[in-house]
Amino acid sequence: MMMLKKGLWAAAMAVSALLGAAPASAGPVMDAIRARGVLNCGINTGVAGFALPDSRGEWQGLDVDLCRGLAVAVLNDARKVRFIPLSSSTRFTALGAGEVDVLFRTSTQTMLRDTTLGLRHVTTYFYDGHGFMVRNALGVSRVREMNGATICLIQGTTNEQVTADYFRSVNVPFRPVVFERTDQAAAALQAGRCDSFGTDASQLAAVRSTMQNPREWTVLPERFSKEPYAAYIRRGDDDWFDVVRWFTTSIIEAEEQGITRANAEEQRRTSTNPNTRRLLGVTPELGQSLRLDPAWAYNVIRAIGNYGELYERTMGENTPVALPRGPNNLWTNGGLMYALPMR
Repeated sequence: MMMLKKGLWAAAMAVSALLGAAPASAGPVMDAIRARGVLNCGINTGVAGFALPDSRGEWQGLDVDLCRGLAVAVLNDARKVRFIPLSSSTRFTALGAGEVDVLFRTSTQTMLRDTTLGLRHVTTYFYDGHGFMVRNALGVSRVREMNGATICLIQGTTNEQVTADYFRSVNVPFRPVVFERTDQAAAALQAGRCDSFGTDASQLAAVRSTMQNPREWTVLPERFSKEPYAAYIRRGDDDWFDVVRWFTTSIIEAEEQGITRANAEEQRRTSTNPNTRRLLGVTPELGQSLRLDPAWAYNVIRAIGNYGELYERTMGENTPVALPRGPNNLWTNGGLMYALPMR
């Protein structure tokens, strides 16, 4: 028994030594980011709520803020990020070629993407489902009523296949009109070139908010797929995978703990909760395990807020998108958002 205790103690001391003295290298991607001093982040070419330039030309949205937060985690500065807009058909090629370090770009996790592209999806940060938007004057209440309809779709998305699969399953013909970018499809829909637009419900809500008269359009209530969005990175760098994974988890964990931009400093100073002290870097083991500043998550929360704050700021009820949280609520509030234990 004494020998076993000594062995466990020695093992614990070895782990402690590793955590306390992180190696100089943090994996090829993070080393490259630190050497150039900027995070290259792939985003959408323009979808309200996720990534869209404001009146000053500055990118705003959920995906954009996730890029900024990741820059804080790695470089301690939300400004040290280069936004690279990518179309659906070029996003994975650009990532694989090293043009970006990470994609936060409304990209659904699928098995074939994860196993055949040399890429790896990380942690779900948004749950969605495929739907259709129609002009009210069309008089359609169910998708299967769109017999022979012309439907706008985006090239290189899961929505092309979902739409084709559904209409084939109900033996109803339709005519696809395929575009490279969402703004092109929205313009065609507004001009009457398409009867409907088929894509994820969140993006339909975003497109509707930018139409000339949003009240003329309806997002039909049916959903035809599961579309969980995750960051994508290249395969082969486990250290970078860990950083992106636990960065994403940290802002969900912050909401679960009630830590906000406004109270993070006070919580860091006064909380006696071990989970809060770990998350905010009072005890340094989380940062050490990722080769980051011990206060990395605290800095992230101070810069962009917790997940709920991000959601409400970018697509909540007081924004033009006005999309209810639904499955993107915390699991304790009936949603699917669930932070893995950070300990």
